[in-house]
Amino acid sequence: MQWKFNRKSKNDQSNSPKKSALREWGDAILFALIVSTLVRGLLFSAYAIPSGSMEGTLLTGDYLFVSKISYGPRMPFTPVSIPFLEPTITSHQIKTYWDGIKLPYFRLPGLSEVKKGDIVVFNKPEEADPSYNKPVDERTALIKRCQATPGDKLTIVNAQVYINGKAAPNAEKAQTSYKVVTDGADINPQLLHNLHVEVLQQFNEQTYIMIIPQDGLAAFKSYSNIKQVSPVVEPAGMYDANVFPHNAKFKWNEDNYGPLVLPKRGMTIVLNEANLILYRRAIELYENNKVQLKGTEVFINGKKANTYTFKMNYYWMMGDNRHNSLDSRFWGYVPEDHIVGKAMITCMSLDSTESLLNKVRWNRILKPIH
Repeated sequence: MQWKFNRKSKNDQSNSPKKSALREWGDAILFALIVSTLVRGLLFSAYAIPSGSMEGTLLTGDYLFVSKISYGPRMPFTPVSIPFLEPTITSHQIKTYWDGIKLPYFRLPGLSEVKKGDIVVFNKPEEADPSYNKPVDERTALIKRCQATPGDKLTIVNAQVYINGKAAPNAEKAQTSYKVVTDGADINPQLLHNLHVEVLQQFNEQTYIMIIPQDGLAAFKSYSNIKQVSPVVEPAGMYDANVFPHNAKFKWNEDNYGPLVLPKRGMTIVLNEANLILYRRAIELYENNKVQLKGTEVFINGKKANTYTFKMNYYWMMGDNRHNSLDSRFWGYVPEDHIVGKAMITCMSLDSTESLLNKVRWNRILKPIH
């Protein structure tokens, strides 16, 4: 018996079209873009620290890897966008996304929940205001430390955070501001640079307001021309209109604040005057309801309501550099759909104040973030 196999001849193979070098490069670039977009969207992203709100835990010029899988990857609200670009570019604020398609909030399962003490990247809640007209995932990315989680009662007394009545641990390298009185002699700029001291304000030849890291405070006090160093704390009862909820009925400031209970999914509140001041932003802007106040009666989506049950979890985020941080004290709690991921490691760090040869902070490369 003779077996026959249907095989392509060499001539047949030679007749199949070959990819050009340009086509092969194009396929490789497309594959790389798809893989990198998936990795960036589902696993981790890189972020830069543009300001000093987390000094000295994180420094201006740090570049971080942020894990999205820690809290679960958040699916895009605006799926049509140019990858790896900021939401707007150039001085004309040209959008790099198209908001003609908007998807509802959805998050894949993660490895854990947001915990107190985590350093978290999230979208800026202040930009939920209609005047910004930005989808959630195109709002400015911020990084702060989580101080309170859903259902916690937060209070700040003389700059110390209390959660559910207990003092919260302060960051190892937390910073705050001090009133500094000298003997009138000039302070050596190199001293300020070496100890990472920032001068916020100078009243006269002898009196300053400075931000001083804890690990350099003793050394700073030891200099002979430094006569007095005392913490700056806004007194309790002094109303600051810049502080959330921006209402004089709550005489709160950045150093004396609360108590405030963080909304939790499934938590029901009575809609009285005080609660409406504290929680209207969440009900209206974050959970997309129309709220009306007619006399003393509250209407939600046209229906009279005596209570409201929250649909999302909310978090309280603050910078470790307490007097140089715009955070939850100023724009309120952070809804769960704004959470991006957990900061894990510093991959690079550049100091813009140093010379070219000394710009890289080698001791911060691949440093875990705590």
